[in-house]
Amino acid sequence: MAGNKTLTMIKPDAVKDGHIGAILAHINKAGFRIVAVKMTHLTTAKAQAFYEVHKERPFYGELVDFMTSGPIVAAILEKDNAVEDFRKLIGATNPADAAEGTIRALYAKNVGENAVHGSDSDENAAIEGAFHFSGTEMF
Repeated sequence: MAGNKTLTMIKPDAVKDGHIGAILAHINKAGFRIVAVKMTHLTTAKAQAFYEVHKERPFYGELVDFMTSGPIVAAILEKDNAVEDFRKLIGATNPADAAEGTIRALYAKNVGENAVHGSDSDENAAIEGAFHFSGTEMF
């Protein structure tokens, strides 16, 4: 059974370009309820821990550098089938391959600066949500 929560992060590129409100509006319009949200600036240690799954990949260092280059907005979203529906809403990692109208097609610059993160499984959504939020920060 699919879960009903997922995590997103509006990445430093989209924050810097002033797209927070538009992206959150896109998320709401798609039927997601925001149950937790905060703006924060990841430290190198926090970004390394969050992306540890990619530690052996060649892009890991660049990813950590990018994710610590400015503030991010983390949010837990709620909706039936949240992970799968949100992955469809954000579009392909490479905005050139993202379907028209998806968040990445609208707001991403390239495969590295792709505007948003979305959990890739129910299990990771729970882990990633707990990484950013305590139980008292979710409503």
